[in-house]
Amino acid sequence: MSRNDAAARESTRDAAPKAVTKSRAEVTQVQATLVATRREGAYQYMTFAAPGVPDLARPGQFVALTVGGPTSSLLLRRSFSIHAACAGTDKGEEDILDIVVAPHAPGTEWLTSRAIGDVVDLVGPLGRPFPIPRERVSCVLVGGGYGSAALFTLAMALRERGCRVELVLGAASEDKLFGVYKANRCADAVTITTDDGSLGVKGWVSDVLPEVISRSDAAVVYACGPMAMLESVAKVAAEAGAVSQLAVEESMACGVGVCMTCVMPVVGNDGVTRMVRSCVEGPVFRGDRLRWDAIESGRCTVPDDALGAPVPAVAAGMPPLSEVAETEYPESAEGSPDAQDAPVDDPVKLAKIHSAQEWVQELPEDGGRPHPDPDAEVASMQAGER
Repeated sequence: MSRNDAAARESTRDAAPKAVTKSRAEVTQVQATLVATRREGAYQYMTFAAPGVPDLARPGQFVALTVGGPTSSLLLRRSFSIHAACAGTDKGEEDILDIVVAPHAPGTEWLTSRAIGDVVDLVGPLGRPFPIPRERVSCVLVGGGYGSAALFTLAMALRERGCRVELVLGAASEDKLFGVYKANRCADAVTITTDDGSLGVKGWVSDVLPEVISRSDAAVVYACGPMAMLESVAKVAAEAGAVSQLAVEESMACGVGVCMTCVMPVVGNDGVTRMVRSCVEGPVFRGDRLRWDAIESGRCTVPDDALGAPVPAVAAGMPPLSEVAETEYPESAEGSPDAQDAPVDDPVKLAKIHSAQEWVQELPEDGGRPHPDPDAEVASMQAGER
């Protein structure tokens, strides 16, 4: 075989723990100063002086920034992939960090309106980075919109490892592409797609991806972008016999695993589906481990077979509430239901009514959908097993 699939899979799996094992000491909170900002198509390219962050950053990680100022009602941070990071030298140069922001809501609009010299509270680097294969294998990197910002440091790291790298950049239109001007400097070949045909091939990245994987004989496909695109990338990669490593775009309000807004259903090595936090166990997951059947229009639901999922009444051996309401409560002399005034003499009926009432009382106020345990360690979701 021209590509050793088993070796490629093992290389991405085995290399991951060393690449992503991090301690809390490797995350820092700094007052980052904006040193440069410019418009680039539909996005804002922002450069911050962030002491200590570049030395810790790895491809695929992200930072979380406060927005709105100290008296703002915008309490939650905004998370952005690290586009580039450069540690300062001994000559007094600053540690520099680049991010790409799409201003489309009050928080990001506030951030992109900052002037040079403004200071923003920043925490990072956060999340698990892309695993780097040990062997020299061909890789395809797919970016959707400004999701491609996360791929350029990865491309350079892969080429330093001796891997062949091809980039596929896609967006709805030319102005929503990012990084076209620098793509050829980071990759051996570049393919561009736009939905409207304003630049490159007209269509989606999934239209050209099969041919790119086949041509490059790729063993690993990396991607970052909208969830619908990631799903198609995972499918195409699987059909081609390649491993997919995907950086998901979930709403990461805190970035440190506390708020539970970014949980996703992921299958572990033991075959069990668990709801895991994208900001801690991710944002990079293997495409064949994500439960795409529970993700629709960018929103995740809890699969019925997931660990900790609510158990339906019938499955738990309890009578459906509708059945209890219709058949177990006797009618009063006037013919209307009146459980308080009309006694129930049948002990079997009494037991069923009490059982149903206790079951209802035990449901939490949120409707019975338990929150995942933020302290639970998901062994099957360690980086080397994603």
